[in-house]
Amino acid sequence: PHDDAEIDECAFCELPELDADRDQHILARSDHAYVLLNNYPYNPGHAMVIPYAHTGEYRDLEPEVLLDHARLQQRTVDAIERALDPDGLNVGMNLGGSAAGGSIEDHLHTHVVPRWDGDANFMTVISETKVIVEAIEDTYDRLYDAFAAQDGTHFEDETDAVVVESPSKPI
Repeated sequence: PHDDAEIDECAFCELPELDADRDQHILARSDHAYVLLNNYPYNPGHAMVIPYAHTGEYRDLEPEVLLDHARLQQRTVDAIERALDPDGLNVGMNLGGSAAGGSIEDHLHTHVVPRWDGDANFMTVISETKVIVEAIEDTYDRLYDAFAAQDGTHFEDETDAVVVESPSKPI
């Protein structure tokens, strides 16, 4: 994964510019957004859909960016459901800075978190420890394959993210 020392300004702007999407955990790209596995996941498969446009203000997204971002969220939900078979999903944004719980305030992003019945356990409560049951590289491979199996996608080689072709139809 990326070395935080390499990131000078906004990680969400700089990560997609680095080489080797797989090394950065970038799963898929569309014209206006990309999907990134969270390096500190709430659960295995915790992904973020991030517009390339640098803004912390949701209302600033241009209509084509907003639509592309929403379509990529649909594809992310589909990939997670196909690859991981969760019991449910949480999908949402932390808007408004630290009061909303966001650690990156100036570049909005949508979290897509797979959930399983009973996935919150006593470890988080009593010891501030999170138990992750799968290595991020294994989760990446499963989700990458699920994105690649979707209609309207392609990839050059497996070190590059899956490209979601535009115009993309809802799945």
